Amino acid sequence: MPTPNAVQARPHVVIVGAGFAGLSATIALRKARVDITLIDRRNFHLFQPLLYQVATAGLTPADIAWPVRSILRAQRNARVVLGTVTGVNTDAREVRLHDASCHRYDWLVLATGASHNYFGNDAWAAVAPGLKRVDDATDIRRRILVAFEHAELCDDPFERARLMTFVIVGGGPTGVELSGAIAELAKVALARDFRRIDPRQARIILLEGGPRVLATFPEALSIHAQRALEKLGVEVNTVARVTRCDNEGVIVNDQRLPAGTVIWAAGVAASLAAQWVGAAGDRAGRAQVEADLSVPGKPEIFIVGDTAAVTNVDGSPVPGIAPAAKQAGRYVAQVIAAAVQGTPRPAPFRYRHYGNLATIGRHEAVIDFGRFTLSGGLAWWVWGIAHVYFLIGMRHRFLVAAQWMFSYLTFGRGARLIAGSEGDVRIRPKDVAPMR
Repeated sequence: MPTPNAVQARPHVVIVGAGFAGLSATIALRKARVDITLIDRRNFHLFQPLLYQVATAGLTPADIAWPVRSILRAQRNARVVLGTVTGVNTDAREVRLHDASCHRYDWLVLATGASHNYFGNDAWAAVAPGLKRVDDATDIRRRILVAFEHAELCDDPFERARLMTFVIVGGGPTGVELSGAIAELAKVALARDFRRIDPRQARIILLEGGPRVLATFPEALSIHAQRALEKLGVEVNTVARVTRCDNEGVIVNDQRLPAGTVIWAAGVAASLAAQWVGAAGDRAGRAQVEADLSVPGKPEIFIVGDTAAVTNVDGSPVPGIAPAAKQAGRYVAQVIAAAVQGTPRPAPFRYRHYGNLATIGRHEAVIDFGRFTLSGGLAWWVWGIAHVYFLIGMRHRFLVAAQWMFSYLTFGRGARLIAGSEGDVRIRPKDVAPMR
């Protein structure tokens, strides 16, 4: 393949981001007469819908991430570049990387995803991590497991209770799934692992600012999900306004709630892609795009996935979920391929909604298919099949499915390892119990 700065024999497509949208666009262009450069700051594709299971020690990172080069090894028109994009020169049609290198493009696809949104309280990130990356998941897992280790050594009953209190802020799918998984971790996987504490006495508290959890689901499913969480021992507090997060816990509705671990699942903010190309953005920073997902006034640039604010043909907003990102990636590939071949462009992007899914623990889920809903154990199996078949989209999906399903159901032998220097137990001497 030509080098990035060489004269291109064929149109050059630069795709930034190897998530669901970017990877789908790359694969969909495999037969097009273009050369593709896929840029990502990580060398793997992350299956984000299962990231919470890594955070709660159900799976290891290797169970839900695959090397991008391995995925694209047979695609001869695609090359992978490991690097961090720092900006785009739209006049010169160049993508700039952190090492000062540039990649010229004829077509540009920005699929850079989203990060955590603390609504102006970014200082909370240090004490209330969100869940978007593998590093986030392993950090949360370390915090959860170390909290139990600290509690085992603590001789102060009030401090021990604080350490064994876990607060999740945000009652969307991520918050619900995290709450249920932490409850099962404490009450099943860790139940017999300690001598001085009983992990089953841990408090898992889910805080939701609105009137119900899973607000985008039908109310009946929200009620079912809350009851399922409460059956697992999760305390669900709705209309809960968090005004502070610190090392001692949170302040909610003007009252102090002591907690050893706080996890943020209350909102997301788009990447800087809109700023890179001078596109207008909404309050979350998502770029406003045309009906073909291109940037207004720049038809050679497309923004897809969580980075874009997309409106469906019926005027409804397209949700920021993996199926929508995959559909957008494939659609943009069709637009580019049609332009290269000189054939008519496809009709405006139309998102096809297959349903909203959320799991509560290992045997409960809720699914909204639009025309009908499903909940309970059967919904859980549908949830699992959907994640494997519709989202992974890779070869050997059944082998992958068997691997992560076994690890998830058995809590995985290596999933509960505490890795990293932050895993060292540090307790005030007066709180340490004497050896008996």
